[in-house]
Amino acid sequence: MTEQSEVIRQQTGEANSMGSVQIVTTILAAAITAVAVWLAVRAVLKLVAVIRLGQPAPERFTDKVARARTMLVETAGHTRMLKWGVVGAAHWFVMVGFVVLSLLVLEAYFEVVTTDGGLPIIGHWTIFGLVTEIIGVLGLIGILVLMAIRLRNRPTRPGGRSRFTGSTMWQGYFVEWIVLLVLIFGFVIRGFKVATDHFEFPLWATPVSHAVGAVLPDWADGVSVAAAIKIIISMTWLIVISLNVTMGVAWHRFLAFPNIFFKREPTKPAGSGLGALRPMTSQGKPLDFEEADPEKDQFGVAHVEQFSWKGLLDFSTCTECGRCQSQCPAWNTGKPLSPKLLILSLRDHAYAKAPYLLAGGGKDLTGEEKATQAQLAHLDVLALAEADKPLIGTAEEGGVIDPDVLWSCTTCGACVEQCPVDIEHVDHIVDMRRYQVLIESSFPSEAGVMLRNLENKGNPWGAPQNTREDWTKGLDFEVPRVGEVDDFEYLFWVGCAGAFEDRAKKTTRAVATLLNEAGVKFAILGEGETCSGDPARRIGNEFVFQMLAQQNVETLNEAFEGRDKAKRKIVATCPHCFNTLGNEYGQLGGEFEVVHHTQLLAHLVATGKLTPVQPVDGGVTYHDPCYLGRHNRVFAAPREVLGDAIAGDLTEMPRNSERSFCCGAGGARMWMEEKIGKRINVDRVEEAMATGAKTVAVGCPFCSTMLSDGVNGKGAGEQVEVIDVASVLLRSVKPEQPQGGKETAPIGG
Repeated sequence: MTEQSEVIRQQTGEANSMGSVQIVTTILAAAITAVAVWLAVRAVLKLVAVIRLGQPAPERFTDKVARARTMLVETAGHTRMLKWGVVGAAHWFVMVGFVVLSLLVLEAYFEVVTTDGGLPIIGHWTIFGLVTEIIGVLGLIGILVLMAIRLRNRPTRPGGRSRFTGSTMWQGYFVEWIVLLVLIFGFVIRGFKVATDHFEFPLWATPVSHAVGAVLPDWADGVSVAAAIKIIISMTWLIVISLNVTMGVAWHRFLAFPNIFFKREPTKPAGSGLGALRPMTSQGKPLDFEEADPEKDQFGVAHVEQFSWKGLLDFSTCTECGRCQSQCPAWNTGKPLSPKLLILSLRDHAYAKAPYLLAGGGKDLTGEEKATQAQLAHLDVLALAEADKPLIGTAEEGGVIDPDVLWSCTTCGACVEQCPVDIEHVDHIVDMRRYQVLIESSFPSEAGVMLRNLENKGNPWGAPQNTREDWTKGLDFEVPRVGEVDDFEYLFWVGCAGAFEDRAKKTTRAVATLLNEAGVKFAILGEGETCSGDPARRIGNEFVFQMLAQQNVETLNEAFEGRDKAKRKIVATCPHCFNTLGNEYGQLGGEFEVVHHTQLLAHLVATGKLTPVQPVDGGVTYHDPCYLGRHNRVFAAPREVLGDAIAGDLTEMPRNSERSFCCGAGGARMWMEEKIGKRINVDRVEEAMATGAKTVAVGCPFCSTMLSDGVNGKGAGEQVEVIDVASVLLRSVKPEQPQGGKETAPIGG
């Protein structure tokens, strides 16, 4: 045999050998891909079917341009995640790697077939090699960081609760290992191409790939085998998540985009579920109580399918990251509420009940079964058992959500603000409360007194209406009333606390004094004012809220008659009133420009109308009220006022601004006993006292009451003073102004 014939024979043998490997790897890749795609299509159809079981939400389709813009900013910019520093950056690299390096998974199908295979057109561009190399390296670093963080925060670690407590940990580990292996095999494929001289990208563009190739053998079939393994790993991931449609840690990669797109208020910089509550609706339309019928209209949520479809999308999107849980004041003080676990319970219940609902099952508003026995005959016994579970009930009753979970919420919004995929926890909690209060009359007994006082007296303390103006007594100037004067610039909304509660009355007097000092023309409603309705709405009594709100809207519209919105100005000292008047009265025809007193005071100081003359000595720390800060993004104004009024720098608590810790009074918790775990106000007071500050400044009468009680409970009433920002400024502007001594107990205290 000649030398030339031997070479041909060897080459032919090599070709046959390579062809055999490639045939096997191609068949394997095609088979597992076909199975994965079929299962994925089935899973997507199931997800869509379950989400469509929810009630209509037509408002989610408005302003599509703003929605698309917000979605792109929040996803590509990772604006919600990057607040978490290292973990946010690592997640961004992993997310970008998942999106961009999906092209390399696609390329693997070409590499299975032939060693020098690649993506058509772009697969041979040096810039493609460079970009995917960089993203691959950063993705590897990112996923290793996330794995380390998950291990460090694992629920079984010593030291107590973790944000991952209650999360399905195997799913998180599974997803992270899949990402790691896919990234590794991306470099292995390239390494084999380098080793077999089938790699066309230069060293400067792909140094890691060349380094991997330097240690790999010159194995002709290495590219095809590595590509097949990469495809098998990727498709295994797709098969597993397709068989687990409740695997939010994986599905959020796809569902986050629509969930953010359909957020309630797409123009909001933070969580869209903050500020105003979603109106009470039936069949997607706001409920009119004058015409509503409990047998025809939905009052709150009694069954999981009564949530809107956006609610069911929320439940499906939860990543189980636990950021909501780590910030929740209830969870952090040993109460049964975890926003994450609540969402997961609703998700699991919805998908377990789905076969029953999709078969036509369900209860109408009178409690009658809608499906026939024939329709339900084929159903699995587990689906029927799930359908019988009450949405709200104790463990003994088989309830999905325990009443203690439902009533532990302060509606502080920390969960909504922290959620990276815009889940609207507070809206869902209040919707469930609405049914419990309005239909079941089931709520903490002590709150009943508050609701009766609101209905009968127009304020939660039950104080006589003719004492609403008592706070004006003793002032050295006349406080004008609406109707007595017409040329006022601001209507001063005093609020129930500001009118009746002893601590808050000092704030009211301080604000009025400062406005008078600055020459601001203002007027009050006096006895014409009634409760804004915030505690009624947050506890779930939408009927009482609308009764109070409509009365106030009529009064305010009359007070501002003839003025356009720009001149319908209200200043409020209570963030709950500030939020309700400014964000919720518009739902009832009341359009006003509402400012918090700290915003107005900051403006008056900045424009020279108020001049601090004597700095207030002693360390000062500031507590951000939830409904002023997190819900309405007012962080700077109170700090500006304090900065002008105090000597030295403001001492911040570790949890401040967006991550401020609740005082425990929101969500109508002000009027409910705190019987489980550590008191929330005590936890916050301990944090404030740890700063060494002698003065805790607040911007909310509820916070003032809760933190004062916490300080007194710690026996530190003589060392630490809780006082409103306005009173701090008044001491600086008018040092001779009597301060009235130590704070006294609240009405009904």
